[in-house]
Amino acid sequence: MAETPTRPAPRMVSVLTENWTMTDPRDIRDIVRMAQEAEDAGFDMVMVSDHVLLGPSAGSAGRMANPRDYAMPGNQDPATAWPSNIELLSAIAAATTRIRIGAIALIAPLRHPLVLAHDLATLDLLSEGRLVIQPTVSWHRDEYDALGVPFDRRGSILDEQLEIWRQVWSRSPVSHHGEFFDFEDVYLEPKPWRPEGPAMWFGGERVHSAIVDRLVRYGSGYHPLGRVTEADVETLRAALAEAGRSVDELELVGGTRVEFPSDHEPAPLGPALEEVPRQAALGFTTFVVKPSIFIDDRSRHAAFCREVIDRVAALTS
Repeated sequence: MAETPTRPAPRMVSVLTENWTMTDPRDIRDIVRMAQEAEDAGFDMVMVSDHVLLGPSAGSAGRMANPRDYAMPGNQDPATAWPSNIELLSAIAAATTRIRIGAIALIAPLRHPLVLAHDLATLDLLSEGRLVIQPTVSWHRDEYDALGVPFDRRGSILDEQLEIWRQVWSRSPVSHHGEFFDFEDVYLEPKPWRPEGPAMWFGGERVHSAIVDRLVRYGSGYHPLGRVTEADVETLRAALAEAGRSVDELELVGGTRVEFPSDHEPAPLGPALEEVPRQAALGFTTFVVKPSIFIDDRSRHAAFCREVIDRVAALTS
């Protein structure tokens, strides 16, 4: 009788930005200590998100009712703190040895591709190949306007950047003559840990043609925004198959969404983690949690991380 295939143990990811109800965003060293605690507990990865700045429209959809919740398009106080993700991840890379570090998401069109390629290659070397990035175009027009980048062309800018990264990370010299960027015979050194560069995830609120194209060309992981559905997975599977790739080649990244008991208190952990077996059955192997959704007390963070690992192991054993 054939043995039933064993699913790999779930890989847990901790969100280190947006935890401002439990830690001070100005205390960057404490965020690094949170990464060390997650690593010690057995987490596979820590991630930080990205904004260079926010403008008045950051809260145009109304502020989040519970400040512990995820920052989403249009629900943020413009004064929300977003530490520079590359600098923060560099500190985490130097203070850890095993855990992956994620720039999830990275608003690439706001930076010149050569400068960003250089920074990411250096960070990838510092972490000895532990870097994962999720390039995105994001949603905040005020941010683009302030930095002089055309908001309505951000998708095309990202696509040109991705091709530039592929070239400059794998060889030198490189010349490029595109719609947005133009350079001749540049040597970008040092190269990243691997010739293909850091692992790269893509995702969004839905599966659309641009996401599929980027996954086919550059992607190693799919990380959707919002609740994972079987329909989304099937749409992704069919689109990738048509383009000559299989969804089985990708790291599928799920997570937890919760109902808060009230606007003034954290959510219970148990019901949130019940999402993990459901998503695992759809082929997801990696799952994201944000600590401040579940705890307010910073001193409990290390124990919280261990509890997450123990509970997920029990749910998926």
